[in-house]
Amino acid sequence: MNETSARIVAGVVAVLSVLAIAFQQGWILPVLAYGFVARALTGPTLSPLAFVVTRVVTPRLPIGHRYAPGPAKRFAQTIGAIFTVTATLLWYVAGLHTAALVLAGIIALFASLESGFGLCVGCKVFYLGMRLGIVPPSVCEDCAPFVRA
Repeated sequence: MNETSARIVAGVVAVLSVLAIAFQQGWILPVLAYGFVARALTGPTLSPLAFVVTRVVTPRLPIGHRYAPGPAKRFAQTIGAIFTVTATLLWYVAGLHTAALVLAGIIALFASLESGFGLCVGCKVFYLGMRLGIVPPSVCEDCAPFVRA
C-alpha cells in the first residue's frame, strides 16, 4: 500500500472529523463510516476518497513513494470502521451526541498522527498482535520487518 496515499486519505479524514466536532455535524459520521468500511473491505475500490487519492492525486505528486504491507493498513481501517460506525449509531440511534463526538475526536487524533507523522497506530497494534502470536505470520509475511522493529 502506498504510504503517500494513506497519509493523504488520513489528512482528509482528520479534517472531516474535526469539522464534525467543531460544528456538531452528525451527518459527517456516516460519511466517515462508509469510507472506513469501504477501505477495510476493498481498499480504494469502493471508497470515493481513496479512489481519487490513489488514481488522481498521488500519481501526480513529484515525490518518491514508500510502500507498506496492506494487511496492517486494512486492520487499521477496520478499527476506524468500528469507531465511526459506533459513533454513527451513538449519534442517530442513541442520541448520545457527545459520546459520538468523543469517538470522532479519537479518529481525528489517530488520522492526524498518520497524516502528519506517518504513524499508523492501528498498524502498530497489528504488529504487536503478530509479535505476541495473536496474529499468525501467514496473515502478513511482508510484515516481518515491521514486527521486529
